[in-house]
Amino acid sequence: QVQLVESGGGLVQAGGSLRLSCAASGRTFSSYAMGWFRQAPGKEREFVGCISSSGGTPYYADSVKGRFTISRDNAKNMVYLQMNSLKPEDTAVYSCAAGRFIVVAPSLYDYWGQGTQVTVSS
Repeated sequence: QVQLVESGGGLVQAGGSLRLSCAASGRTFSSYAMGWFRQAPGKEREFVGCISSSGGTPYYADSVKGRFTISRDNAKNMVYLQMNSLKPEDTAVYSCAAGRFIVVAPSLYDYWGQGTQVTVSS
């Protein structure tokens, strides 16, 4: 069992940066791949990026590639999403998720956080 809690969301101007954190509980955290997803009002949940259990090379959606960076610290049970050059279209609730595989589909992740709101003003 893994419990996830996101933090770090907020309001930022276009071009700004935010760093989201995802704190995980459970001794098996280091065995899970971690994903970040986002959901804007009226839209489906969208894959942002993911990272392997060991912290290997992350994989990103094209919409955020070059602007967002995922990292993890297994010693601290933490996953991070550094977001730079933010755009108004990045506005959404961002959630982290834990799963057994490095996949894009949200349905294949086992555990989810409650999400944190990110709002980018123009």
